[in-house]
Formats: sequence, C-alpha cells, structure tokens
Amino acid sequence: MNNNDTIFALSSGRGKSGVAVIRISGDDLGDMAARFIGRAATPRCAYFTNLKDNAGDLIDQCLVIYFAAPQSFTGTDVIEIQCHGADAVIKKIFEYLTTLGARMALPGEFSRRAFYNGKMDLADVDGLAALLDAKTDMQRKWALRSLSGGDGKTYATWRRDMIDISAYAAAILDYDAGDLPGNIGEVLKQRARKLYDDIMRALGHSNAARAVRSGINVVLAGRPNVGKSSLFNTIVGANRAIVSDIPGTTRDVVSADVDIDGYLVHLMDTAGLRDSATDAIEKIGIARTRDEMADADIIIHVFDAAPNATAAANEIIVINKSDLCDTRSDDAICISAKTGAGLDKLMAELRRRLHSITDGADTDVVINARTKTLLEDAAANIRDAIAAGDNWDIFAEHIRRGADAVGRILGTISTADVMDATFGQLCLGK
Repeated sequence: MNNNDTIFALSSGRGKSGVAVIRISGDDLGDMAARFIGRAATPRCAYFTNLKDNAGDLIDQCLVIYFAAPQSFTGTDVIEIQCHGADAVIKKIFEYLTTLGARMALPGEFSRRAFYNGKMDLADVDGLAALLDAKTDMQRKWALRSLSGGDGKTYATWRRDMIDISAYAAAILDYDAGDLPGNIGEVLKQRARKLYDDIMRALGHSNAARAVRSGINVVLAGRPNVGKSSLFNTIVGANRAIVSDIPGTTRDVVSADVDIDGYLVHLMDTAGLRDSATDAIEKIGIARTRDEMADADIIIHVFDAAPNATAAANEIIVINKSDLCDTRSDDAICISAKTGAGLDKLMAELRRRLHSITDGADTDVVINARTKTLLEDAAANIRDAIAAGDNWDIFAEHIRRGADAVGRILGTISTADVMDATFGQLCLGK
C-alpha cells in the first residue's frame, strides 16, 4: 500500500443530512486546497467557497479546512470539505476528486497512516474502533480512555520494564559479579513478579471489560404462559414479542438491545420450557432457550406461582402474579407485567446485578480479544522466567518474549496480519 497516495473518503455517515464531511489525505495538498478556495490556504483556517469542477460548474457551497503536516489526524497533509449532505453532492465531489488524481480510501486507511506517522499506536486504534461502535455512555467512556492514550501508556510502561529487566539479566551473564549490585538477581525477580501480578490483575478483569464493551446478556426464561413476553415488552418499551394465551407462542429467541444505567444489555425473550412439547419447531425453540441460558450473564426466571427451587447465582426469581406471592416467596420478586406493580423492584435488582458484574472493570487497561491473547502470552513468558530461577539466560529470553507480546499490542512489533485485523475494524474516513 502506497502511503503517499492522495486518498479521500466520507467521514460522516451516509444518508440525507445538513452537512457531510469529506476527508482527503496526502502529501503536499496545499495546491489542492488553494484550487478549492481560489487562493493560498492558511492551515487550520476555515474558508467558505463555491466549489467548482474542472469545467467551472458549481458543485456546492462548502467550508474547506487545510491541515498541514504534521499537525493533522494522519500526520500527512489533510483537507476537510464540509458540504451539504445530499448523495448527489457527495457523489459529484468524489468524481471531481478522482479527476484530480485522488482515490477512494480503504477501510481504516486514514488511521493506518496515523499509525505509520506516529500519531496513534494500535491500542489507540482499538479505542477508536470501540468509540465508533459505542452505543451506551459507559462504552463511550471506556473507548475514550483507550483512544486518549491511557492504555498505550500502561502497555508502554510494562514493555519498558520488561526490556530493562531482560537487559539486566543478560548483564549478569556478561559481567563479573563484583561489577554488579549484590542483590541484582533478587531485584529482577521481584520486578518480574510485580509485572506478572499487574498483568494477571488486568486479565482477571477481562470478563468485566467484555461485559462493558460487548454488552451483558440477560435472558428471560420460564415455562409457557408465565408472562415472559409481556415482561420483555415492558422492559423494552415496545411490543416486540407476541403475547398470547396459547402455550408455546414464542418459538424462537426474540432479542432487543436496552441501555440500562449506561450499560448495553442484550435482553432476550425465549421459548417456554416444558417437557411435554411435541411440536418439532417448539422443541428447537426450547433447545435454543437452554443454549441462551447457558451463555447468559443474568437469567430472569419467571414463574406464575411461588417456585420450590432456589435461585442459581446468576438468576433473579420473578413471580409474575403479584397476588400469588406469599411467605414462601422471600427470595422472589413479585411483579405484574400487566399493571407494572413490582417492576421498580425488579429493575433495581437488575441494575444491582449489572453493576456487580462490572465491578473491577475499571482497571489500568481495557482488554479486548486481541489484547487478551497477547497479554496471556506475556504473562506466561514472565511466569516461565520466574520459574527459571537463576538460569539468567532462560530468564532473559522469556522476559524478552513477554516484551515482544506487549509490543504487538502497541504495534511496536507487529505482523501484517495483526495490522490488517486491527485496522479492518474501522470504517471509511477513519
């Protein structure tokens, strides 16, 4: 890929809008900016202009901003065109830019250039991808922390420590004992143990981090006709699930995403559980219900009478007939999906469970699938280094491998496959 090509993309979303933003990146774009506005462009100043094509015909009235390298998102020259958000306008500007020798950018190509030019590391790119996907306030906060460099600083600190420890371990082999501090070996082991503990603590919070980033699975389960679909519709605030007195109405999983206290909740209504089902389709629905229950973070188990069974650790027992609650229902929440009675208590308990799942998620780094694998590799190598005892050759090699693994998180040490997987998360114009 030529990092010097002039590329362009729509940075704002597709569809009818008042304003659309088209981003252009390349080397020496000052002449192009001057062509757009009719005079030399001062960097970081906005110019209102009548943008015309090569024949002198008006394309649109736009704002044009020129960002000179390296003071830009990509580190190269960048031009932003703010035009009207009509598809016809955007298409015409794209055609015009093509005549000037520019090409459409690939997904993530702007961020790739920012990475190559030292404007971002791969941890920042992960944060940008998460921010673009953010649906709730909590996801936004976490993504911004990664994007603003918080994760990268932690990873860089860990990597520098590993390189330092590895270098000193190698020095033990190369220098006389009298030329080194008397306790250097024990100090290196202590530093390695601290690094291992820090990384393992971060990995220990990875499930909580996953819940914030990807959403928390909440499954409504129970026998047919206990009111699961009515409760589902009440929580969602819309009639998404069919409500009927006919047993087995819900045959498949009906899902909706709900924002509860800033957390993304994947709420699922499922087929009623019963052993007497004879319909083949209903049986498939029941099998899917059991699969969803196995993967659920929280199960809201709905009954129409006080149950004999006790709740599992991830279960909330709900009796959807408030007049049937009695002294045997101390562990259950009595509600009426029809009248709304008791729903405030259920939602309070659900919020408590959501916060309980994400307790400890506020750790030094926000871990995703890519970084989790590399951190596990780093931790395993540090553990092996500690196990090597006074075999400083083996100790140094394992610490170095750990540093390489953390380096891959940042892109300091990378492969084309890692790069493609990371930048492939992004959209055009990013």
